[in-house]
Amino acid sequence: MASNDTSLNQAKFVLPNNDLEQQETSTLEIETKDFDYTKRSQWLRAAVLGANDGLVSTASLMMGVGAVKQDIKAMILTGFAGLVAGACSMAIGEFVSVYSQLDIEVAQMKRNKESNEQENNEEVEIESLPNPLQAAAASALAFSVGAMVPLLAASFIRDYKVRLGVVVAAVTFALVIFGCLGSVLGKAPVLRSVMRILVGGWLAMAITFGLTRLIGYSGL
Repeated sequence: MASNDTSLNQAKFVLPNNDLEQQETSTLEIETKDFDYTKRSQWLRAAVLGANDGLVSTASLMMGVGAVKQDIKAMILTGFAGLVAGACSMAIGEFVSVYSQLDIEVAQMKRNKESNEQENNEEVEIESLPNPLQAAAASALAFSVGAMVPLLAASFIRDYKVRLGVVVAAVTFALVIFGCLGSVLGKAPVLRSVMRILVGGWLAMAITFGLTRLIGYSGL
């Protein structure tokens, strides 16, 4: 009888511990499920797209100038001007777009407050509002990072043909990296995503190079 009482007492102490462990496990699972990964994914996708835009547009500008001028200084100045102009354009566009979204969400919050629907969640909603300055800075930075790839690739190569080849090779490598990142973030097939962005970048550079060369030789 004594041994039976002892085992029962042990059971009484063991069961609460198991319940606590189950509660902690379920709490961690709930917190993991409640974590919103969509905002992180949106920012990462925006960064990848901005960097890809800077890469392709700056490389295309440099290839276009390189089609009619072999001077390295002309290519570098063109690429740098494209970087600055593109980063400013991206920042201004993103600022205006996000600020418009901010105005809409603030107006909606005021309407909700007047109708007494979401007064308790006002502080949480304010923290989740988009930040126009943050979005503009991130967009300009992403564009600049992409634009630096062809600039750095061409900066130290004097030979004209080698310079063009190195720019194309560097841009191709960067496009493959951006394609892989985009496929991971979008949960898309890697090969299809890489080929899509790669072919698009090649076409942009080839069209710019060809048309600029044609116009340059025709004397227009």
